[in-house]
Parts: sequence; C-alpha cells; structure tokens
Amino acid sequence: MTPIIKISFCIIFCAIQFFVQAQQMPYSVANAHSHNDYLQQHPFYAAYQNGFGSMEVDVHLANGDLLVAHSAKNLDVNETLEVLYLIPLSKIKKTSHSLQLLIDIKTSPIATLEALISILKKYPSIIENEDIRIVISGNRPDESAYTNYPSFIWFDGRLEKSYTTEQLEKIALISDDYGRFTSRMKKERMSHAARDKIIAAIEKAHVMRKPVRLWGSPDVPAVWAELQQLQVDYINTDQIEALAAYLKTK
Repeated sequence: MTPIIKISFCIIFCAIQFFVQAQQMPYSVANAHSHNDYLQQHPFYAAYQNGFGSMEVDVHLANGDLLVAHSAKNLDVNETLEVLYLIPLSKIKKTSHSLQLLIDIKTSPIATLEALISILKKYPSIIENEDIRIVISGNRPDESAYTNYPSFIWFDGRLEKSYTTEQLEKIALISDDYGRFTSRMKKERMSHAARDKIIAAIEKAHVMRKPVRLWGSPDVPAVWAELQQLQVDYINTDQIEALAAYLKTK
C-alpha cells in the first residue's frame, strides 16, 4: 500500500469513527436543563417528575436567608431555597439518573456560599447522595479558591477560563452563552461559521471530560435538534413539558 493510500485510508477511517461516536451519544430527558426553574408553576416538581437531569435557581442572601428570585425587587421571605428545593431534594431516595441543582448566586459569592454550606449540612441525605450535585453558578469565588470548599460543592466552569487539574476536579460542567456564537433571536439553522465555533467549544469541554450547557438558546424544537447534533449535553429550556415530550420521541 502506497503512503498516499495509507494516509487517505486513515483519514476516512477517523472520519467514520468520529461520525459513529457522534451518532452513539444517547439523549434522554436527563439531558434537559430547567432554566429559571423557580418560575415554573410547580418549582422543582415539574422538572423532577418529567425526569430532567438539571434545574437552575437564582438565589439571594437576604438577612441570613437564601431567597429565590431573579432580582432583589422580587424577593419573598416565604420563597426560600430550603423550602422550594432542599426539602424536596432531601426526600429523594433513589434516582434513575444523576440530578444537578445549579444555584445561580446573585449576591456576594463568599457570604452566600457560607450560608448555603451551613444550610446544606442540615441535609445529609443531599450532601451524601452521589446522585445529587449542588453546582454554583453566577457570582462565584475566584477559581483559585474552589478547592477550599467541601466535596459536596461543585462549580460551573467557563470556556474562556483556564483551570488547573485540581480546579477542574471541582467543576461539574462547562457553560457558555449561545449568543456568543450566533444570534439568539434566530430560530433557523445557524451558519456554518457559528456551527464550527460551537463544535470547537464543545470539543474543548469534552476533552476536559466536562458536559456542556449553552444558555440563551432559542427555545424551539429546531434548535433543540441542532443542539443534539452538536452534542450539547444539557439542553436549556423554559418549556418543561414540551422538551420532555420532544426528547422522549428522539
């Protein structure tokens, strides 16, 4: 076999292997992420009962309590992280898949994390459950401090950041803004240039063995399908029932 033929054969073989790998990534409702889950009619329960693998909640530290809301002007003393999420989570005995609670901190990261850790220690059924991950997003401490936090605290990474091996061990997933690659207003297929950028970003995260989430993507089936083709691990949605039904048919 001549060198040129050998090289051509290798290229074709690698391309086939890549295609097969891409096709083999299974998707289920466990790949769904409930964006701003607290705005749902039934926070936590709608996503959980539909089999979602991830849900997101915005949290503010206010007078020693962790309150759930997007902005400070919407705070309600009765809507605490503990009542809406931690108590329901603590009652989970066994899940068919891992469950990720992404806590988007809106206030000081250090003080809010201290309060969160103190509250979480009241729930050994959460922090000792390997199927549940508490992941910190939004306002986070500097990555150099990640390893100072307990084993039950994980962090949401960013593609533009560089992490040490030790810091990567504390990162549960890598997130990025869909709008950084293409217009989030467009609901049709993205351009080849945008697609190539996203593929490169996803490959970078997957090389680090981290799942990927893109926030701000259009919440429509055409984009969900494209995110699947791109192998985005968590599909962002505000439409729990619609995405669950879609993924159950794919």
